[in-house]
This record gives sequence, structure tokens and C-alpha cells, in this order.
Amino acid sequence: MKVLVTGVKGQLGYDVVNELAGRGIEAVGVDIGEMDITDAESVGSVIRKEAPDAVIHCAAYTAVDAAEENEAVCRRVNADGTGNIANVCKELDIKMLYISTDYVFGGQGEHFWKPEDACDPQSVYGRTKYEGELVVRNTLDKYFIVRIAWVFGINGRNFVKTMLNLSKNNKTIRVVNDQFGSPTYTYDLARLLADMVVTDKYGIYHATNEGICSWYEFACAIFKEAGVHVEVVPVSSEEYAAKAKRPANSRMDNGKLTDCGFTKLPPWQDALHRYVEVLKEQKFI
Repeated sequence: MKVLVTGVKGQLGYDVVNELAGRGIEAVGVDIGEMDITDAESVGSVIRKEAPDAVIHCAAYTAVDAAEENEAVCRRVNADGTGNIANVCKELDIKMLYISTDYVFGGQGEHFWKPEDACDPQSVYGRTKYEGELVVRNTLDKYFIVRIAWVFGINGRNFVKTMLNLSKNNKTIRVVNDQFGSPTYTYDLARLLADMVVTDKYGIYHATNEGICSWYEFACAIFKEAGVHVEVVPVSSEEYAAKAKRPANSRMDNGKLTDCGFTKLPPWQDALHRYVEVLKEQKFI
């Protein structure tokens, strides 16, 4: 089997390519330098040349706050770019796995969002990712849509690295305590996507590490794991002003994974422990 992976320079794309290769699956990783997803001709040329059996589409515009002031650019990547890939996948009868986000939901309440729940994105980023979902669903029959949240990985920037960097020059760090979700390790997520893409169990899934916490609780756990002593102060979303509205509730129901024969991801605490060990090996900590 041969799989083309977009966004190989990002956290998830990097781990997906490594996971596929480790399983003996031919993985072709591309980023904007090899295939500009906003350019339909570029997309068509690369995918036709590589002739993969599947595309795992990890590339996205993910600067949530910047998206509020760059809506056209964000949409060109997340919606139009996704459409360019979906069109070629349809032409060549290739299965497509599209990575989406918890931001497609309204973000209120304390319930766990199910794959079939109505979407009501509250930000430009969320709206454009949902538009990407719609174009995949309306174009293809052979598709997976996997909604993820709160990701951290070795390649690229994330909340864990940000907290550890801030602790180097700050004795006190303010972190929001009224947004809840599941921290998700891209290494674990990549294993699931590799399991999924070789099947024909198409549909919409939610995939996060198990367990729920607030960003404040996550930050406290990070510093404990890393052996870093810093005061973490809980604040409200209103106190921590941001241009884009964040979901207060990013609790994701991952039950469909086991219903369809896939293995759920481990608890986020276990994932964080393994991740911090890797960061220590790399002398990041």
C-alpha cells in the first residue's frame, strides 16, 4: 500500500509518515514546497504522479487567532485546499482521511460531543475546517473524517513546549481553567490513523487520548512531569483575552472507535509521561 500524507512538516503529519514507514507501508510526505494544496494543478500533478492508494490530509491553517483577521487565506487552505485534494481522490478512486477538529462544535455544555452531533463552529478556523468536512462528504464516498483536539507532538510547537518555555523566564504563569478537553499525543494518534487507513470502515470519528482536564490542570501536570517548579494561576477565558472564541467544552466521545474495531488511545496522563521522557532525551528539558 502507498499513502500520501500532507503537512509532513507539522506535528501530526511527521508522526504519521514515521508510523506508516515503520509498518512497511510506503509513505510519501509532502508539504507546501512539494504540493501547494491551494493550487489545484499542483495537487492534481503530485497525486497523479504518486498514484497513492490513500491520502491522509493533515495540512491545515491552524493559527486560530490569526485566522480571525485572515479569513480568506484560512478558507483557501482549510476548505478550498481540502476540496482540491478531494476532487483528485474522486477522479482516481482514492480513499481520503481528513483531519478535522473539536472547533466544529459550539463548544458549550459539559456533555461529550458525538460524531453525529450538529456542528456550530464559533470561529473562522472552526468554520473553515467544517467547510472542509462538508466538501469531503459531498465529494467522496470513500472517506474518513477524524476530529482531534489539543494535540502535542515532537515536531513543531504545542502547549506543552510553550508552557516549558514560559517557565524558563517566569515564576508565575496564568492558564485558563474553564475550557475542558483531552490532550492528545500525535504519536498515539498516528498509530490509530495507520490502523484506520488500511480499512474500508469509512465515516466520521472522534479521536483523542482518554480522560478530561482543563488547560490549567494540563499545565500543572506538565510541570509535575517535567520536575519544573512554577506557580500556575487559574484564570477565566474572559481574563485571558483572545481574538478567536475557544470552545469551553471540547469533550469528545471516542466510543465509535471501539464500535468499529479500533483501539482507543491511552489516557492523556500516560501520553504526557511518554512525551516528556522524549523531550528529556532531546535535551528540551
